Amino acid sequence: MEIAVACKNIKKTYGAGTTKVEALRGIDLEVKRGELLMLMGPSGSGKTTLISIIAGILMQTEGECLLSGINVNKMSDLEKTHYRGKHIGFVFQAFNLIPMLTCAENVAVPLLINGGERKEALEKSKKLLADVGIPEKADVSPAELSGGQQQRVAIARSLINRPELIVCDEPTSFLDHETGIKVMELLRSIVASHEKTLIVVSHDVRITSFADRIVRVEDGKII
Repeated sequence: MEIAVACKNIKKTYGAGTTKVEALRGIDLEVKRGELLMLMGPSGSGKTTLISIIAGILMQTEGECLLSGINVNKMSDLEKTHYRGKHIGFVFQAFNLIPMLTCAENVAVPLLINGGERKEALEKSKKLLADVGIPEKADVSPAELSGGQQQRVAIARSLINRPELIVCDEPTSFLDHETGIKVMELLRSIVASHEKTLIVVSHDVRITSFADRIVRVEDGKII
């Protein structure tokens, strides 16, 4: 199968001297296209740092990360932004929805940022909200939603540009068990029906059955 993500000896250091922290200490990892990979481990182990490097949000200190053979971190900031906008979807732990926009507008933001026409972007966003099971929430504020519904909006937003890679940081951390299972069922169905590659960071042992493969990270290393 095609390799969607290839990390080679990834190291990440924050600070210097007495404040130096080695967040990642030589990560080698390959993720296949169409795979749902789960990264697990204790808080502070380097999971979020790793997916931020994979998604092109952070720059590694050493090593190389290739997405479908492309080294995103060798791009200029502008090129990297355009690449992320087209090829990577990121579901943040805190959802990062914009409170003054409707749910449909929140989902449409990536298209609008890339110069999309507003009417068409909103039509696509409403279809995605229907796909994730909350079509009736298109015109309401995120503040009126439950945690599970907000997470569905965040997932819809991550999908609107049809990215090849979706990265989720603790997608069930704020959800009760039943809602968390529903969110993972949704993510699993996206991988199956659209052949997306999905990397999920979690410490929630209740959702491990959804993974094709589980990789454990501790102290900045894969164990």
